[in-house]
Formats: sequence, C-alpha cells, structure tokens
Amino acid sequence: MSTEHVVSAKKGRGRPKQFDRDDALDKALELFWRHGYEATSLADLVEATGAKAPTLYGEFGNKEGLFRAAAERYMTKFAERGRALLTNPNCTVSEATEDFMRDTAALYTDKNLPSGCFLICTSAALSSQSDDVAQMLRARHHFQENMLADFLRARQAKGDISPAADIATLAKYLMCIMQGMAVQARDGATQEELDNIVSTLMAVWPELTSAGKNKAPVAEEA
Repeated sequence: MSTEHVVSAKKGRGRPKQFDRDDALDKALELFWRHGYEATSLADLVEATGAKAPTLYGEFGNKEGLFRAAAERYMTKFAERGRALLTNPNCTVSEATEDFMRDTAALYTDKNLPSGCFLICTSAALSSQSDDVAQMLRARHHFQENMLADFLRARQAKGDISPAADIATLAKYLMCIMQGMAVQARDGATQEELDNIVSTLMAVWPELTSAGKNKAPVAEEA
C-alpha cells in the first residue's frame, strides 16, 4: 500500500465525534420534561442525545444522575433568567413581579419547548419508588419560592411593600399561581390565557402588598 493511500484512508476515517455535554443535557432535559423521569428509559436518552450508553454512564453515573444534571440545566437556563427580571433595578416592585410572571407564562407556552414547568411536570408523575428524585425536585421548588421571598423582603426593606405584608405567604401565593399556570399550560392553555391570569394578579397586587393590616380604621359616625 502506498504512503499516499494510507494518508487518504486516515483522512477518510476522520476523528470520532466529541461528546457535547451541554447539547446532551438540553436533549435529555426536553425528553424528561415531556415524558417524566420514570417513563424515560436509558434507550430513549441514548437515541435523543446521540451518545452511547457507556458515554452517558461515564459522564453522569446513571439515569438519576443525568436527570439531576438536567434539572440543574433547567435552573440555569430558565430559573436564573427569572432572578434577573426580579432584580432589575430600573423596575418598581410591581413591574418586576409582572415581568417575572409574564415571562413565566411565555416559558410555559413556548412552542419550542414542552408545555408547562419541568419541575412541576416531572414531580407530578413520580411514584413512591423515586423518593430521592422527589426530594431533589422539592428542593428546587423551595429554591424558587425562596428566590421570590428574598426579592419581596428586599423590596419591603426599601419601603416598597408594607411592613405588615406577610412575605412568606405572598411568596407561596405567587408559587401557587405559577404552579396553576403550569398545569393550565400542560392542558393546552395559551400564553394569552395565562397572561390574563397575570393581569388578574396585578389588579389585586396593591392590596396584597399592603396586606390591609396597617390601614387606619374608619371612624364611625356619631
């Protein structure tokens, strides 16, 4: 075999495709988001990511490890963008809250993504056999609730929210609205319909942030 032929053969074979961790996580995230943790098999993940099983095992350990990494990917890509909206120094507390909630509505109904919220959708489909995964997802839920509470407390300290407002309850209330919107989106609600829910929230926002507890009582007529 000539030297020229050997060189040509080596060029033809090319280098093996390098494993792209972020791309694999994005594809695994979408699969878990759409079908849930338990209904997604390793074979499904291999097909979706284009990586071989030994590669996935070597990178993430097992399916649970890949799911945990996908959950972190979700938090980095989507939950953190919510934090940026809440901490926008150019917005009032009501404007930042509205921007955050409308961005949530847009995310839940994004045509390029599975509908609803990854954390809520995957939590709802878990059995008792996946308790470790359930605990991890609950921790992510608490992270979001704490993020809202931190935002509200910071604005309360600046005087933008009444000192009488119950911040912990208000943060939990916002989380309940978000969870409800996620379920509605999963059932086919449009972004416009979710935006109407946000509009209803903002209509009562002044009352929620004053709590009504610090208002002076109306004097009765003699």
